Amino acid sequence: MPLSIVTALVRNLIKAPAAVLRSRVAKDAEVLALRHENAVLRRQIARVRYESADRIWPAALSRLVPRERRRQVFAVTPTTPLAWHRRLVFRKWTFTERHHPGRPPTAPTVKQLILRLARENSTWDHRRIQGELARLGYSIAPSTVWRIL
Repeated sequence: MPLSIVTALVRNLIKAPAAVLRSRVAKDAEVLALRHENAVLRRQIARVRYESADRIWPAALSRLVPRERRRQVFAVTPTTPLAWHRRLVFRKWTFTERHHPGRPPTAPTVKQLILRLARENSTWDHRRIQGELARLGYSIAPSTVWRIL
């Protein structure tokens, strides 16, 4: 990702002197052509997918364009960069790899064993089945056995 951002920055820095040396009429004509192309593409494309390097330019250039004109100049609404930032912060500060709330689920083999013991020994209650499982080496609470049954 950082390499693509650097590449995009270098490419645009190379183009900058050419833009300064062109005449004002040529620049205005190019801007009009690009605005027309932008309008045509907006009509054809349902949803644009931006890559991370593409997101930098609207965010940086939005400060230079007057607030009233931003909707015509940029293909994104003003709330879109805010949503990008929110998503970035959310991905950065989620601790899902470290913390899994709640108890771990009961293994399917243990569930099958509980149901088999209950089927083969119809007079046993959940506490007796839990005791037999403890003798077999399975550490499970009686309430878990009761819930499975």
